[in-house]
Amino acid sequence: MKFPLTIADHLYRAQTVYPDRIAIVDEPDQPAQSLGAFTYREMAEYAAAQSARLDQIGVPTGGRVAIISHNSARLLISLFGVSAWGRVLVPVNFRLAEAEIRYIVEHSGAEVVLCDPERRDVLDALDVPHKYVLGEDDDKIFAFGVTPKPWEGDEDATATINYTSGTTARPKGVQLTHRALWLNATTFGLHAGVNDNDVYLHTLPTFHANGWGMPYTVTGMGAKHVVIRKIDGFEILRRIEEHGVTLMCAAPAVVAAALDAAEEWRALGNEKIPGSGRVRIIVAGAPPATRTIERVWEELGWEFIQIYGLTETAPLLTFNRMRYEWLELDTRERARKLVRAGAPALGVRLTTDDKGEILSRSNHALDAYWRNEEETTRVMEGNWFHTGDGGTVDADGYLTIADRKKDVIITGGENVSSIEVEDAISLHPAVQEVAVIGIPDEKWGELVTALVVSRDKDLTSATLIAHCREHLAGYKCPKRVDFIEALPRTATGKVQKFKLREPFWENQERQIH
Repeated sequence: MKFPLTIADHLYRAQTVYPDRIAIVDEPDQPAQSLGAFTYREMAEYAAAQSARLDQIGVPTGGRVAIISHNSARLLISLFGVSAWGRVLVPVNFRLAEAEIRYIVEHSGAEVVLCDPERRDVLDALDVPHKYVLGEDDDKIFAFGVTPKPWEGDEDATATINYTSGTTARPKGVQLTHRALWLNATTFGLHAGVNDNDVYLHTLPTFHANGWGMPYTVTGMGAKHVVIRKIDGFEILRRIEEHGVTLMCAAPAVVAAALDAAEEWRALGNEKIPGSGRVRIIVAGAPPATRTIERVWEELGWEFIQIYGLTETAPLLTFNRMRYEWLELDTRERARKLVRAGAPALGVRLTTDDKGEILSRSNHALDAYWRNEEETTRVMEGNWFHTGDGGTVDADGYLTIADRKKDVIITGGENVSSIEVEDAISLHPAVQEVAVIGIPDEKWGELVTALVVSRDKDLTSATLIAHCREHLAGYKCPKRVDFIEALPRTATGKVQKFKLREPFWENQERQIH
């Protein structure tokens, strides 16, 4: 017997085994009416009602539904309400500029757009048949009391298309199948030890590779989701205390925010940091410095776990968690062990090619790039996924990232294409040449930095940053602009970015954050 693996399995188990358990505690402070706290039975009813409405408006199996949203219960519901009945969810980064969102919606061919109230400004620019504001148009999004059309399930069908910045100015749509999402969620849950006693705080944007797949894992195990809409270190600590949070996934910027808030928390007379001895925080996107890992242990009392992966791998490739073999090491050496990207997750194979590029094989890699056969063929050459990152595999099987082959900057857990930023800066008439790089930053991992050759000596960094904000999402705009006389180039005219990076990275333990 072969029964298809689909993400419907996670919701089915939750509503069957834990129907009366609280599934989701929605963000209380949001522009839409909060859904409050509701059970797994009610979550399943919401998801079925969403699918029934998509039936009514004629969205077929395989039809695309885009959602532009902060973390919210409605977004978590849509992971199932769209995909569990055979349609394709397209989560869109709510921070993107209007032109960027328009490109993704058009490229994906979405027939429906669900939009957060704070981004209603983009709806007029989108030419799609059905556009709804989450929380305001719920009567048009959910059809309660109507049984959705059944879908027999196909594990090789695309469940989500997740757009990611790459080496070109245009984002690529990563097609992830039900099988890939199912296996990623299961493998992630196994390594992280997710169980029905866990309480998961959504400190990771859910649009990022479907929250790294953790929403499926948490649902399938009957654990509780706690939604936080906007990241604030003190509020994270408060909710950990209020809800008994045990598990989080986050970019390093969230770790920094929590560490900063811990000082404020103690200043108010609180002796113990919420979650001390209980919380495990899983970090990816840009590994913190060794000292930051030590501070997580010393100042927060949380377990620090690191993973490495890409949207194209759903994303889990490696997992790095404290081992009993390391208990005899001093704190600094333990932290250095955890700075590494980690060992291959179950079912993952890693190697490097003769140029040092990391290659991977797994059962949860992308099926293809949406409408981009050429790029799909390139990254899957030799039946290995070419990550674009450089590194080495240590004798104990652990991966260490050495450098990045793609010119992608990871800032606060967000991927930024340097080419895209360079293109925007070049639109300013006073800019002669520009190169954009990432430089090390304690809080953000990497700081988007522009090195500019100017035609006008009076051009200022503030002017250029303001110019960029007219063309790019805020997080993509350079935080630093340096003016230089010329860009270093090869004999063929290619900019030598490694020479630009050298002075910023020469004293760093790693050549990538």
